[in-house]
Amino acid sequence: YMGPFLIGLLRKMRILSSSRLQLRSRGFASVPVKPLLTPVTFPSHNKLGPCTGYQTNSTHLRGSHKEAGVIVIQEWWGVNYQIQKLANHWFGCEFVTIVPDLYRGRVAVDHEEAGHLFSGLDWHGAIADIQSTAHYLKSQGCKRVGVVGFCMGGALSLASSVLIPEVSAAVVFYGIPSPSLADPSKACVPLQLHFGLNDDLKGFSDPEAQNELEKQLKSGNVSYEFNRYEGCGHAFANDARPEVYNVAAAGLARSRTLKFFSHTLRPDNNNDNSEYLAGFVPTGSSSPH
Repeated sequence: YMGPFLIGLLRKMRILSSSRLQLRSRGFASVPVKPLLTPVTFPSHNKLGPCTGYQTNSTHLRGSHKEAGVIVIQEWWGVNYQIQKLANHWFGCEFVTIVPDLYRGRVAVDHEEAGHLFSGLDWHGAIADIQSTAHYLKSQGCKRVGVVGFCMGGALSLASSVLIPEVSAAVVFYGIPSPSLADPSKACVPLQLHFGLNDDLKGFSDPEAQNELEKQLKSGNVSYEFNRYEGCGHAFANDARPEVYNVAAAGLARSRTLKFFSHTLRPDNNNDNSEYLAGFVPTGSSSPH
């Protein structure tokens, strides 16, 4: 479902060497002996059957914090230690948070395997898993659910804003879905987007694709905030990849994301986000300084 540019994207994201570059020592796709988060399983309309998600500890949450859920969508590596840690550190203290396992337990240990898992993903099945995760969060008492994703997960997050009515807000990190999956101009909820100006994944997250995406959002009168980060490439928020990680940009993006979800998901806002959304205008290029 990712269209013709999938092949080029995979070539760009794979290592140039023909040998399998093992990345465990650098933190790529490393998985702890026990999951960092608590596994939960719920029904899904995905043809693969029930989906397992990994949930943060929410026993400390009180009041409206227990009524706002966040779905964190993996990069192409799978639900590895890095994405579980990010979900816990970024969102676990403020929201009921779950990372759905779209690969059904498979985790890549190198670029070659990640590309294989990515190219074999049933994107509509993944949307069904994300919708099922939203249903599960609502069954646990969440009145509103937001979705945030990175790279592959970013594309799915944007698609979720179009295809999943249970989603109340979406945050997109450097990923754009194929038109055959979702039309961004038809997004039904507020969006916040984060892209690096040095991203070179042509057709997926590079500046040209970013500009085209913003045109689509404008044409559909979508409420959005578009943040571009100078000096940053793809995956700048992934702290397991030191060659691309930008600590300042990631910190700024995290604070913006938390503020966005606090305004759009908290029921104690009396279901009125008009004041916040009135300020939703394209922000242009944003520096991490």
